[in-house]
Amino acid sequence: MIKLLVVDDSALMRRLLTEIFTSAGDFTVVTARDGAHALAMLGEVAPDVVTLDVAMPGMNGLECLDQIMIQRPCPVVMLSAMTSAGAAETLDAMALGAVDFIPKPRGAVSLEIDAVVPELVQKVRDAAATRISKTLRLRERVRARSGPIEPVRTQSASGPVPLRTSRETGVVLVGCSTGGPPALDLLLGELPGDFPWPIVIAQHMPASFTGALARRLDKLCALTVVEVQGTTPLLPGHAYIGRGAADLLVSRRAKAIVAMSAPPSQAHLWHPSVDRLVESAMGVLPASALTGVLMTGMGADGAAAMHELHARGGYTIAESADTAAVWGMPGALVALGGASCVRPVDEIAATLNAYVVQ
Repeated sequence: MIKLLVVDDSALMRRLLTEIFTSAGDFTVVTARDGAHALAMLGEVAPDVVTLDVAMPGMNGLECLDQIMIQRPCPVVMLSAMTSAGAAETLDAMALGAVDFIPKPRGAVSLEIDAVVPELVQKVRDAAATRISKTLRLRERVRARSGPIEPVRTQSASGPVPLRTSRETGVVLVGCSTGGPPALDLLLGELPGDFPWPIVIAQHMPASFTGALARRLDKLCALTVVEVQGTTPLLPGHAYIGRGAADLLVSRRAKAIVAMSAPPSQAHLWHPSVDRLVESAMGVLPASALTGVLMTGMGADGAAAMHELHARGGYTIAESADTAAVWGMPGALVALGGASCVRPVDEIAATLNAYVVQ
């Protein structure tokens, strides 16, 4: 059985969530009325996973999450409002170590919650199986106990990066899902503002969150980061985030290579679809002008298309199991034999620089 700690200041929400997860059949549920109560229960309950409301009086969800990740790290799924403020807070939570999030029902919660029950249960079930990195906020955890220590660095999982023989213009295609926002922080934050290839990113996320993600990354990075809403020419020194609940395509308009938002394909389960992004790019550019990066996420989205890209001579990077919150997507690419190299997330930017920048 999965031990779940539900943290919410609403008695109604605690009752509803308890009923939902108890009915699922594979959960034992304990509840906490606020952040302070949850922290006091951590040692006794030893939860496999926590659901945590973002907006709570007193100690809010972010403050509680911060202390959970320092005192007793475990998978946490945030319940977040579908607003611009809620999106920003959720992305802050992901940076603090939350594994995933789900939009919190609005209005008459008891009437709306039925619509999100399947996604909620599956995300919490998947989160419970997620491995929390041993190095996640290690410095703060040890300092809280005895004093500072240097974090452990993971080792590169494969050999040296082949050097390119030309400066042809190309595009970097990035796919990620669960655990993706903090991985993108690391990837884009280490790239220079004059990185010569545009970077096009399919991150599985609701439409109300991708704009906030782009704005957050734009502030953190030397690159210019924007959300793709219409037809957008691809420029060096820029990263383009696909709008949630839609697909992201690379296309050609006259002599320009562009990114464009498209209605979600019914043939693909997750959106923006990484497979569809890579397939579209291969339709307008040679494989030698494309580099694929597949990072943390449930399932296998992107693995088939990046395997095909690799087979055609493109360069592909899979995030290693050492750092991926969920090694589903990159692991599927590795299993297919479609990864040119496997790298910890904190080495992917350096790998891209070595491959692209001459």
